[in-house]
Amino acid sequence: MTAKIQSTEEAADIIRHGGLVAFPTETVFGLGVDATNAAAVERLFAAKGRPSDNPLIVHLADRHDWKIAAAELTSHAEALLEVFTPGPLTVVLPKRGEINSMVTAGLDSVGIRVPDHASAQEILRQAGVPVAAPSANRSGRPSSTTWRAVLEDLEGRIDAVYCEDTTRIGIESTVVDCCGDRPQILRPGAVTLQQLQAVVSNTEGRTEHSTGEDQRARQRVKSPGLLHAHYQPIAKICLIEQPSSHTIQLEKGIAYCGLIDFEGRQHLDFSKVFPTTEAFASAFYEFLREADRRSIATVYVQLAVDEGIGQALRDRQRRAAGKSA
Repeated sequence: MTAKIQSTEEAADIIRHGGLVAFPTETVFGLGVDATNAAAVERLFAAKGRPSDNPLIVHLADRHDWKIAAAELTSHAEALLEVFTPGPLTVVLPKRGEINSMVTAGLDSVGIRVPDHASAQEILRQAGVPVAAPSANRSGRPSSTTWRAVLEDLEGRIDAVYCEDTTRIGIESTVVDCCGDRPQILRPGAVTLQQLQAVVSNTEGRTEHSTGEDQRARQRVKSPGLLHAHYQPIAKICLIEQPSSHTIQLEKGIAYCGLIDFEGRQHLDFSKVFPTTEAFASAFYEFLREADRRSIATVYVQLAVDEGIGQALRDRQRRAAGKSA
């Protein structure tokens, strides 16, 4: 039985003693364990059904705590952390030896971030250890943005869930490799390439359809969320550019989500039109989960524009449909 808790001290105590606790961040719910505790990390991989070659991100209470997870802070990583943390940015650095090798998929680098969320920061501060915290869901499923969604996937598999629905952004952090001379985005998120380049001008982006073996190998060793199936509901996802009665079948078991309304939408079983791309991103995973709760067969998803947070949302939409970036 998974305990439902509302005490940051209790959550921190469970983590400190080798337990698994789901807690909210500004992006999605994370599933936290002590990143130096091999048995706890092994339990996390088992609970999620997570492939062992998929590294975890280590969460810290403050950017100045980087020394408990990383062996070195490069100058460009320091500049990015100063501007964008706390916030939805993960920087990849050479790892500290105490970080369990399963956390980093056996590699010599580790992703670290400081969440912009008061409860998460308090849990991390009180835990006093580097906390590995992937999204709190079964591997391959849409990430959880509510504590109830966490329990849909992980009831009985984890020790506790912190019951506070205060995620805002709704998609995972931007991951930037800072181990080399030029920072490179590995996974898009709410912090955009343009924002990063305003701080470190030679930051490199990534292309949506890059599938070269060299780039995929680099992504595999540096960032989660790229090579394996992710964010996929039971329902079939159909990606469309423009919604209309011609692109969407008006029949039973159909849902739609997007930024544009269209004639006939009222005849669908389930639908949502979002006022902004930010609102779309914030609610996307929960929409997919609700579609599954309603036994929807097919979800039509309007592709986000490839700019700003829309680039990150577009990445998640494609992966939810089973397409590689």
